[in-house]
Amino acid sequence: MAGGAAEPGVIWARPERTGRGPKPAFTRADIAAAAVRIADAEGLDAVSMRRVAGELGCGTMSLYNYVPRKEDLYELMVDMVSGEHELREPSEDWRADMARVAHQTRSLMHRHPWMTRLMSPVYGFSPNALRYLEHCLACLDPLEAPYGMKMQLIGMLNGCVTSYVATELANAERTRSLPWSAEQENAVRIAYLGSQVAGGAYPRLAAAFAEDPGPIDLDGAFELMLSRILDAFESRN
Repeated sequence: MAGGAAEPGVIWARPERTGRGPKPAFTRADIAAAAVRIADAEGLDAVSMRRVAGELGCGTMSLYNYVPRKEDLYELMVDMVSGEHELREPSEDWRADMARVAHQTRSLMHRHPWMTRLMSPVYGFSPNALRYLEHCLACLDPLEAPYGMKMQLIGMLNGCVTSYVATELANAERTRSLPWSAEQENAVRIAYLGSQVAGGAYPRLAAAFAEDPGPIDLDGAFELMLSRILDAFESRN
């Protein structure tokens, strides 16, 4: 807490507001929504207790009565965004259902780019996170595997999607910062790479590039990644 030693705990096990006084002016949902708005507009580094308090029109110290630590604020944000998953009734096709979930996660992270920095098992105990996990396990009911392996599948899928989106976002941000077009940048780099490969020092790379796979299809690469992961678990039955 502010001004004191940090204490371990889960915010969901605490009352909505600590301390005495009048009826709480805000809910956790209000606080999370304010923090998400800031992060969406300006990035995660712009989120602070002071900034969120200003967004809500209260004093910074008052906010600590609702959210003891900044880590708790992050957990509220992750929970709110996790609630955007559309948890449809499982179709009995576990591969299709998990691919659908992965696509939703990718879209969600593009809407909230800061989420890739907060994806962690530490924030996996929130109400919406638990509903998400239960939904994924329900989707995996047709897969004959122990729950431990199903949890591995979910974790691996989430980790790969998070890493994939983080790379997409980083590349997009880098492209936006260039004083020339992405096409110009790529042309220069491809020309340099071609000159290096043509020298004979990298025969395997030369053979690979000779196949001319063409421009990278990010959506196609994402589909291939999902397929490879799901194949690995299906083949263990």
